[in-house]
Amino acid sequence: MTSIERTAYPRFKRLITAHELHLFFAPSRDEVEWAAARTDCDEHLLAQLLALKSYQRMGCFPKPDEIPETVVDFVRRAVDLPEGTVPKAANRTAERQRTAVRQRTGLSYDKAKTRKIAEAVMRSEAVSKNRPADLINIALEKVVEAGLELPGFTTLDALAARVRTEVNASICMGVYDQLSEAHRERLLALLSEKDTSGTTKYNRPKQSAKAPTWSHFRAQAEHLGWVDELGETGVWLAGVASGKITDFASEADAADAPGLRDYSLVKRLALLVCLVHKARMRARDDLTTMFCKRIALQVKRAKAELEEIRERQQAIVEALIGNYRTVLQHIDADSPVQAAREKVAALTAEVLAAVGELDRDAAPELVF
Repeated sequence: MTSIERTAYPRFKRLITAHELHLFFAPSRDEVEWAAARTDCDEHLLAQLLALKSYQRMGCFPKPDEIPETVVDFVRRAVDLPEGTVPKAANRTAERQRTAVRQRTGLSYDKAKTRKIAEAVMRSEAVSKNRPADLINIALEKVVEAGLELPGFTTLDALAARVRTEVNASICMGVYDQLSEAHRERLLALLSEKDTSGTTKYNRPKQSAKAPTWSHFRAQAEHLGWVDELGETGVWLAGVASGKITDFASEADAADAPGLRDYSLVKRLALLVCLVHKARMRARDDLTTMFCKRIALQVKRAKAELEEIRERQQAIVEALIGNYRTVLQHIDADSPVQAAREKVAALTAEVLAAVGELDRDAAPELVF
């Protein structure tokens, strides 16, 4: 049974704040007058008001013991009923009260129509969704949109379980019909044939890639070839929603070989096909990832080596420039270049000497 906490089915919170009590459960004067006109005692009045406010809040009638005491006490105080008053109503009285509430709120009570709508939307969504909670939530939304009273949670849960079983059985049969006898035998052999490690080959599709060494890379390439030889799973699963394939593959991955042999033949093969299909996808992804990591490692090493080469070449160039400068200085003392350098140095010395003899306080015309 699906846990109600996993769904959007309306229910009372464990802790209800004072703000929520006033916002959702405080009866108006008109509601009190409406309820009083249809009851003949305090217990019935309290039960009628609780049925009305709960229905307005939740869209369905909770069982009397499901209504929190805080809500009962709040409504009792809101209409000034005596302490100790409890909501009581016999079966016929309770049914009349529910009918009056439906008339006041405008919601229809049609179990057949509600069930038809819920089943139709569940059957449509079960083709792509596998969790009963998802199917229940979608059914709740459609029933509310139709202005109908919500059915009991157990009713929806049982309906979701049945619809999912029927849809999944139809999908499994469709996959089974796509397989040839040879492919069926090859897939079933995974559950019986032993691997070199002593375990069944059923564990091989579940394996993940190891560290990206070249030996592991070659092993992963061989693994990809092995799972590809099991068959064209993409053709067998054509038309099956990816979410269903993932859920079936996860179910097969969580089971061991003896456990899977307990399944019916049709479902067993369908789960194996989904497991192999995901294994093929994962094997390709892992092989690509390992290749990228190996290339990235080589690129990193190449960059480091290139940097070392560049530094060595830089040192060689700087050494050559220094040697060349020394050679130029000693190549020929009587050359025109050397004479020009000496002449420039002499003129510079004369200018500095002349500037040093000037009087800093002299008039500009005396300087020129």
